[in-house]
Amino acid sequence: MSTGLPRISRRRALQGAAAGFVAFGLLLWWLLPLGEEPPSGRIKFSTGTAAGVYEKYGELLKDALGQDMPGLKVRLEDSDGSQVNVERVATGQADFTIAAADAVETYQLDKGAGADQLRGVARLYDDYVQLVVPRDSPIRSVAQLEGKRVAIGPSGSGVRLIADRVLKAANIDAQKDITPFPDGINTGPGQLERGEIDAFFWSSGLPTGGLTTLAKTFPFRFVPIGADLITKLHDQGGASRYYRATNMPASAYPSVQKGSTVATIAVSNLLMTRADLDPRLTEWLTRTVIRSRDRIGEQVHSAQLVDVRTAIYTDPLPLHDGARRYYRSVKP
Repeated sequence: MSTGLPRISRRRALQGAAAGFVAFGLLLWWLLPLGEEPPSGRIKFSTGTAAGVYEKYGELLKDALGQDMPGLKVRLEDSDGSQVNVERVATGQADFTIAAADAVETYQLDKGAGADQLRGVARLYDDYVQLVVPRDSPIRSVAQLEGKRVAIGPSGSGVRLIADRVLKAANIDAQKDITPFPDGINTGPGQLERGEIDAFFWSSGLPTGGLTTLAKTFPFRFVPIGADLITKLHDQGGASRYYRATNMPASAYPSVQKGSTVATIAVSNLLMTRADLDPRLTEWLTRTVIRSRDRIGEQVHSAQLVDVRTAIYTDPLPLHDGARRYYRSVKP
C-alpha cells in the first residue's frame, strides 16, 4: 500500500502552498515599499551630545536602518543639540536630524539659510525640561537661581534656547543675574557632583542616561517649573508657543522622584530633512522609524511614544514627499 498522500490531499496541499506563497508575497509587498530594492548610498545624521537621548536614538536608528537597507551607509555626527542640528540640515551639512519644534521655528523666524527647504519626517517624542539641583539645595524655584552658578547648555543647543526663555520668564537675565556655564548633559552632572555649579538645565526625552547614571552616585532632585512661568513664556511670543505645561512622570527617575511627579515644560521633537532628499529614501527611512519603535523603545523609553497617528504632525514643518507617501500607504 502506498504511504503517499491521497490525490485529493496532494491537490489541497499544493493549493495551500500556493496560497502561502501569495500571502508571503503580500507580506513582502507590505514590508518592502512598491516591491523595490532597498535604497543605498550614504547619508549623514546629526545627533546630539554624549549621554543624551538624541545620540542614543541615532545609534539605535542606524542599526535599524542597517537591517532594512543594508546598502545604506549612515554616518552619525554628534552636536551640541537642536539649534546646531537645524542649521546643519538646512545648509546641507547633514541629511537628517532630530530637533525640538521651538528650535526649528526659531531658525525659520530668524530667516536662517535654507530654512524654506526644511521638511518634516516624523514627530517623535516630547522633550521635558529638567532643572537639576543637589538634594540638599535651598533652591526651590526658578526665581531662586538668581546669583547662582547655573549650567544652561552649549550655545547651539535646544537646552540653551529654552533655559534662556525660562529664566527670562522668571525675570532673570541669563548673562547678568546668574553665572552661566555652557555645559550640557555630558559635563553638567559631574560639575554638580563636584560642587562647581549650583544647578543645571537639561531638556530631553525621558529618562536621560546621564541623569540615570548620576542618580546612582549623587543625591539630586528636580526644581518644579510651574504653570505661572508657562503663561509668561507664551507671552514672549514666537516659538514659545510650542511649550506646554506638563508633569514629569514619577516613573522617569524612580530613585530620585520617589513616587512624585514634577511640574515642568514639554516640547515636541521632530525628525527632519530637506526637500531635495530622495523621496524613496525618505519613505523607507520613515517606515523604519515607525516599525523600529518597540525595538528602539526597549533602550530609549521615550521612543515608545512614536506613533503613526501622531507622527504626521510635524508643525512647523510640512511633511517631506517621501514621508507623506509612507503615511498614505498605511492610512486606515
